[in-house]
Amino acid sequence: MSVILAVAREEWRYWLRSRLAMATALLFLLLLGTTVILTALRTAQEREHRLEHQAEAEDSFVSQPERHPHRMVHYGHYAFRAPPPLAVFDPGLDPVTGQSIFLEGHRQNAAMLAEADASAELGGLGSLTPAFVYQLFGPLLVILLGYGAMVRERESSTLSTLLAQGVGGTRLFAGKALALLGVVLLVLLPLVASTIVAIAGGESVLAAGLLAGAYFLYLGVWGLLSLLLSTLLRQKATVLAALIGAWLALSLLLPNLAVNNVTRAVPMAGRIEVNFEMLAELRALGDGHNAADPAFARLRGDLLEEYGVDTVDELPINLRGVVAQYSEAKLTDTLNRYAGQRMEVERRQAAALQRHGWLTPLLAVATASRAIAGTDLRNHQRFLREAEALRFDFVQGLNRLHAEELSYADDINRSSDAAAEQRTRVAAENWQLLESFRFEPEDFTSRAAAAVPALGALAVWFAALAAGAVWTSARVRP
Repeated sequence: MSVILAVAREEWRYWLRSRLAMATALLFLLLLGTTVILTALRTAQEREHRLEHQAEAEDSFVSQPERHPHRMVHYGHYAFRAPPPLAVFDPGLDPVTGQSIFLEGHRQNAAMLAEADASAELGGLGSLTPAFVYQLFGPLLVILLGYGAMVRERESSTLSTLLAQGVGGTRLFAGKALALLGVVLLVLLPLVASTIVAIAGGESVLAAGLLAGAYFLYLGVWGLLSLLLSTLLRQKATVLAALIGAWLALSLLLPNLAVNNVTRAVPMAGRIEVNFEMLAELRALGDGHNAADPAFARLRGDLLEEYGVDTVDELPINLRGVVAQYSEAKLTDTLNRYAGQRMEVERRQAAALQRHGWLTPLLAVATASRAIAGTDLRNHQRFLREAEALRFDFVQGLNRLHAEELSYADDINRSSDAAAEQRTRVAAENWQLLESFRFEPEDFTSRAAAAVPALGALAVWFAALAAGAVWTSARVRP
């Protein structure tokens, strides 16, 4: 063990004497530190703003004066998705999937994106995140420090001396790997700082630890690959060229090819085409604003039979409100079916892309990172489902008021009779039917389970390279 520690210590001394290595490491840590601070500040500000907007939207809704219930259906409400604590490190899909939805009757609106003022003010630097810096640039630092570790001993003819002294290729490799491991742990300190901020914001310590473990595996993969090629090849220039080629292929080329392959293998129907098809189905359901629509003839007949009356005027409930409830339920079933089909295609695409993590560790760590942080597609879709449940509940609550609190005669005459119009306004306290909406991250177990396949791919990469390194180092020759 003392030999391994001595090798690691000498490797660190070599790096400390190298101006290029130190300058590159300092620049990387400076970039990483800057993105950690900026992302933490931006995420905290966005969370505060979204929670404030959510509270304002709820207060605005329940503070409305007396109105006709259906006016409140179209007045609508907003749902905001506050970023989870670990978004300070990996915002994931948050910047591109929308963070708020306007909820109203008869339709499901798309999530809306936040303004990009902050990123513009930072000259684009605001779009960088710690996760992105680690995923794309972290391997370059590891490559720069590790590419010459073994081949340098061969080029300087010290490898023969070390082997003759009984150091052995395996122990020499282990010492170099231990030194590079120290670099990886040092580079992970900004990530640890981000997780501490997240823990202070309510994040699970286990989730923070699992996230750090994922990036340790990822950088470890690149460290082992660097040492392995440094052992196999005989010139530093060749090793560096091979590693840069591997970085270009695994970090830039293959991820882009994977995305293109997934979109071809799992195509998604065009939104315009789908919308035309959906609108045709919705029109066939009838106009929920028109109680006399032929689509509701059976509903009218069933109500008259149920209450034993001959005309809708004699019903103890307001037919227009009942039709609004019935129509909204049918319409929502159709909207949810189309939304579910779209979400299923998105999930299949995400699963197909995740499988490419076996081909490139960047996709594996990116998938695991978003899953652990709670900023992946699953959580975005969960936000959409929870917002839709809120929309349906408050719209149907208003429709029940329409059916039970307003008389049918006043309702049909309110546009021509001022007194009837006043009687169709319900008391403002009825708006309290709106439930508070707070989108919370999933529990740690659910997020960890979602990250397991990607973490498994990273572990396989790490184990395969470690096995190759052990086998190669045992057979190293001058």
